[in-house]
Amino acid sequence: MKVSVFGTGSWGTALAQQMARRGHDVLSWALEPEVSEGINREHRNPLFLQDLDLHENLRASSDLEEVARHCNTWIWVVPVQFSRAVMKGMSGYVRSDVVLVSSSKGIETSTLKRMDEMAWDELNLPQSRFCALSGPTFAREVVLGLPSLAVIACPDIDVAVRLQQAFSDEHVRFYASSDLLGVELAGALKNVVAIAAGVIDGLGLGANTQAAVMTRGLHEITRLGVAMGADATTFRGLAGMGDLVLTCTGSLSRNRTVGQRLGRGEKLGDILASMREVVEGVRTTPAVNELARQYHVEMPIAEAMTELLAGKSDPKDLTYNLMVRSLKEESKL
Repeated sequence: MKVSVFGTGSWGTALAQQMARRGHDVLSWALEPEVSEGINREHRNPLFLQDLDLHENLRASSDLEEVARHCNTWIWVVPVQFSRAVMKGMSGYVRSDVVLVSSSKGIETSTLKRMDEMAWDELNLPQSRFCALSGPTFAREVVLGLPSLAVIACPDIDVAVRLQQAFSDEHVRFYASSDLLGVELAGALKNVVAIAAGVIDGLGLGANTQAAVMTRGLHEITRLGVAMGADATTFRGLAGMGDLVLTCTGSLSRNRTVGQRLGRGEKLGDILASMREVVEGVRTTPAVNELARQYHVEMPIAEAMTELLAGKSDPKDLTYNLMVRSLKEESKL
């Protein structure tokens, strides 16, 4: 099977590694020529996960057309806020049988659109040929071949099952789902909670508070997901609770790291300037807060993180304000 992977950050590199290890003919698109050269010559990505060896059959190119025309199975790992521009540049290369598997987790800030909506706008790609791939998967561990689980969702379950079978092995096990909306939203929304969990850690508020933020955060994102038409059970699965737990607690989580540093008093601009990779939750958080407003869903954690990221509130004040909110029944969505 031929596979094209768009995006060679840490997660794009990890997915390309998994596809090559699975025996597929993989060609990755790298924005930076030095990345494609490093992968082809040294079997290493010189910018991301530099210390890890990559599969000898993994190839890369900085020619967007070449990668697009390589095959009809596309894995998309371009950061959400840059995806529309890249799609515009390749709209003429979309074959009628292309299936796009998106593992970009976020909401486009300017339009509040998901990745499937963006693919329809720019590539004329229907949901029946669009999949979302998500789950509790740190890139480094996938490259190393440590056992990992994820989910592939498509409204056409036969498409999800076909890719599940093509992508799975003893290193990464994929589950199939038909809840595209739920998997997309879960992957995007959990980053908001991860920033909050990082703030709690940065403030040194303890395990009780961490557990509370994660639990109530899951409740919040489920509430919005259901309001938008997703299946509530998806948020209790790999793309929801699984990814939430990993991103809120794992030391490799970029979103958690941003929250930690904010909790310790650092400025957001300084934090982002020191990080090479995109932190999707920073741009997704205000978009999620706006979606909550439009769907009349109460999301106090998302609202608090929006204020914090905008520099309008202090981490300690936000924590106090969340604690003294009016009391409610737990089970009410």
